[in-house]
Parts: sequence; C-alpha cells; structure tokens
Amino acid sequence: MIALYRPGSSILHRAPAGLKLAALAIGALVLSLYPHDAVSIPLSLAAVLALYGIGGMPIRVPLLEIWRLRWIIVVLAAALGVFVSPLAAWVGTGRVVTILLLANLLTLTTRMADLVEVLQGILRPFQRWGVDPDAVALTISLTITTIPVIAGFAERVRDASRARDVRLGVRAVVPLLVLALRHADDVGDALAARGLG
Repeated sequence: MIALYRPGSSILHRAPAGLKLAALAIGALVLSLYPHDAVSIPLSLAAVLALYGIGGMPIRVPLLEIWRLRWIIVVLAAALGVFVSPLAAWVGTGRVVTILLLANLLTLTTRMADLVEVLQGILRPFQRWGVDPDAVALTISLTITTIPVIAGFAERVRDASRARDVRLGVRAVVPLLVLALRHADDVGDALAARGLG
C-alpha cells in the first residue's frame, strides 16, 4: 500500500483530520451546487493551488496530479463539449478537477490512520443498522491508497510499451488488468494474514 501522506509542519498538516474531511465535503458540495461560469472555475482552481502552497507543496505536486488525471479530463471535456456545450465542458471538467485536487491535498496532508479514525467515528452510530464502521473505513482507506498504485501500473505498462517500441492502444488494458488483479490478490492475502479477510 502506498502512503500518500507527505510529512510537514504547515497549518494544513496540523489541522484536525475531522475538520479537513468536513472542509472537503463542504467544498465539494459548494463546487457541485454553485452555478459556476467561465470565470469562477479558474478562480476555484487558483484557490485550490493556493491551498497547496499553504500546505508547503511545490507547484509541481498539483500539476503532476492534473497530468495523471489527463485522460479523465480529456474524456469528460470531450463528452460534455459534444453533447452539451463548450461552456459546460469547461465548467463541468473544472469542477471535477478542483474536487479531485482538494481530495488529493487531504491525503497529502493527513495521515491515513487519522482519516480512518475519523471515518470510524462518523460511521459508529450506523452500527445499529448493520454497518461495520471498521470494515467501511478500511475499505475507503484501501480505495484511496490503491488509486495511485493503479496509476503507477498504467505508467509501467506505457513505459514498457515505449521501450519495446510497441503501441498497445486499447490492448494496454490487458496487462494493466493483470497487474491490478495481482495487486488485489496481494492485498487480500495481507488482509487474510491479519485476520481481516
């Protein structure tokens, strides 16, 4: 499992995990519900980039995250541009990228153990309806930490195809799927060894 947390002493690093999670939820809600226009989207992105600076992150960190999201950005923007309008493509894609950057900043400035603890506390009242807070919190944390692992697998497949001077195209899904399934097996074995599987 990859640890996304980057140690630091910024105000964002020192803020309680629960406060940051609530801020992310409110930020995502505002970004989703506020009727954005062509100007408010770059302002929102600029505000998030400023938060990365407050968190002591160099500008290459959010830019690298945007680069990793490039295919999501391209597909989403193209779909909205073709089926709705260019403005909808700009606003919709900008919202998604801004929310994903905020979520990434949360994982960079918050230890996963702290996030899991907060999630367990939030989910504990739902135990009476059969929700297992430990299992749900563990699932969420595994999902968060697996995303960069899969992105790393995609880069490995791309690098291997370039080294062999082969264009895989859609066929790249097959080796990526094999690597992802192997990783899932390894995680499953590790959980079973700890009595959690």
